[in-house]
Amino acid sequence: MTTLVDRFNRPHHDLRISLTDRCSLRCTYCMPAEGVPWLARSTMLSTDEIIRVARVGVENGITEIRLTGGEPLLRVDVVDIVRRLTALPNAPEVSITTNALRLPALAAPLKDAGLSRVNISLDTLDRSRFMELTRRDRLVETLAGIAAADAAGLSPVKINAVAMRGVNDDEVVALTRFAVDRGYQMRFIEQMPLDGGHTWDRVQMVTQAEILERLSSEFTLTEVEGRGAAPAELWYVDGGPQTVGVIASVTAPFCGACDRLRLTADGQLRACLFSEAEVDTRQILREGGTDADLVDAYLRCLAGKKAGHGIGEPGFHQPDRPMSAIGG
Repeated sequence: MTTLVDRFNRPHHDLRISLTDRCSLRCTYCMPAEGVPWLARSTMLSTDEIIRVARVGVENGITEIRLTGGEPLLRVDVVDIVRRLTALPNAPEVSITTNALRLPALAAPLKDAGLSRVNISLDTLDRSRFMELTRRDRLVETLAGIAAADAAGLSPVKINAVAMRGVNDDEVVALTRFAVDRGYQMRFIEQMPLDGGHTWDRVQMVTQAEILERLSSEFTLTEVEGRGAAPAELWYVDGGPQTVGVIASVTAPFCGACDRLRLTADGQLRACLFSEAEVDTRQILREGGTDADLVDAYLRCLAGKKAGHGIGEPGFHQPDRPMSAIGG
C-alpha cells in the first residue's frame, strides 16, 4: 500500500468525488442565472471508472468519500454508486452534499445502500429570499428533503449555509434555532471566490467573528475541543449536545491539517479547491492504464499540493472552474 502523503507530511484520507456538474438550482454565489457551460457527457466518468479510481484510493489510505456536484442526486445511478462504494474492501464512510430536492424519494434507498449521512445546503428559511438566492421556488421541497433524510436515519443531518452580507446574515440565529430544535448540526461557511461569475468580494463576505458575535447574542457557545482535520470549528449550543460550526476558509484557513483530495466529474484529480493544476485520471482509465498508474496519478497530484490556498495573498488566482464543476 502507498500512503497518500504530500510534501508537507499531511496524510490524505478524504476523497471528494463530483458525480456531475449539473444542478437543479442556480444559486447566486455559485453560478450566473443562465448557468455555466456544462461538461460534455462523453468526458464524464462512467460509474465503473468512478468506482475504480475510488477503489485505488481506498486501497492506499482513503477512509472517507463525499459525493458532490453540481447536485449529485441528479446522477441517475447515485444509489448504485453508493452501494458499490460501501461494498469495497475496507469500505470507506460515504456521505453526500446535496440541495435535498430529491431526498424525499432517495433518502431511504441511499440509507439502505450504505450512505452514512448528508450535508444539505440551506441558506434561508424565507421562501421569497430562497427564490431570490437560488432562482427557483423550491424551499418547501428542500425542507421536505431535510425531513426525509432525518426520517431515514441519515444522521447527523448537517445543514450548510453560506453567510452573505445584506442577504441572509440576519438569519444566522434563526437557522441555528431551526437546526438545534430538530437535532440537526448547523454549519455556516464563509463565502469563497468560487462563483461562476467571478463576482466575489471579500468586503461583502461575512466573517467567522461576525457570525459568532450574532450567535452569542442568542446562545451560550462553548468551544468543542479536538477539531482534527475537520473544516468546521464547532461550538456547543447552550451546553449541548447540539453544536453549531463555522467553516472559516478565508479568515481562519485550516490548510495545515487538510486531508482532502478531489475528483471532478470529468476525471481530474485536484489537491485543493483553488488548485490551478489537475491530474487526468480519465486518460489513464481510457487508454488501458494500470492501477499502479492511478496510484501514480494520486501521488503526482499530492506532489503539487501547496501549503495553503493563498486567498488574499499576492498572486492568488481564482480557479477557472466554478464550484459546480470542481465539486465541493
